[in-house]
Amino acid sequence: MTLAIAAAQAACDSPLQGEGQVSAILDARTLRLDDGREVRLSGIEIPKSAETAGTAWLRDHALRQKVILRGADDAPDRYGRQHAFMVLDGSEMTLQSALVGEGHAVVSASSGDKACATELREAETRAEGSRLGVWSQSAFVQNAGATADILKYIGRFTLVEGTILSARQAGATLYLNFGRRRIQGFAVTVSRRMMASFAAAGMTPATLQGKRVRVRGWISQHGGPRIEARLPSQIEFVSDTRTAAAGGK
Repeated sequence: MTLAIAAAQAACDSPLQGEGQVSAILDARTLRLDDGREVRLSGIEIPKSAETAGTAWLRDHALRQKVILRGADDAPDRYGRQHAFMVLDGSEMTLQSALVGEGHAVVSASSGDKACATELREAETRAEGSRLGVWSQSAFVQNAGATADILKYIGRFTLVEGTILSARQAGATLYLNFGRRRIQGFAVTVSRRMMASFAAAGMTPATLQGKRVRVRGWISQHGGPRIEARLPSQIEFVSDTRTAAAGGK
């Protein structure tokens, strides 16, 4: 077993998916290896405002470096890219965690196995607390009450924070409403088929209503702005301290 593989096992528990050397940085989340494979870094999203800094960071730290890959499988996506967690030879930290820790990326809606997800969440908390990268922007986390501002992010991965004023099921959908005008206000939707997983995580209409939360996902518009929550990890209860770190929203 190589040093890189041993190090990667200490950081992330996903199955090994090979090794290689980085030959090119294609963007803040995509790298090409010397064997021609294109690898998309799993578990993170790159805010538009961090694309330049994230690409530069990868170029400075990963270009021409030996890496190992970990992931659920190595099947390419429709663009031919392999999705994986990537670790530099001799490091115990994934590139994803380093990018998040510098504030050049945020944790995605789905961040992989438990060990990888924990590492990413801890890195994000540190970056936010230190106001690094995107976390230095006063309006990075959107205010759930500012619907006009949220609508500017349609089609983009966004973090929104606010208090759930009501939690109501209509047909096959649970609506978590953050505004008093339900149709026009920001809301999070959970489909009936996903409700069991949310309940298992302690998230039911009764436990969510009246709580201040941070939600992450892609913004769409159905009347007002919406985020569809498919995983409990997209909804996070926040404390007064963390709210202050996010700019007092």
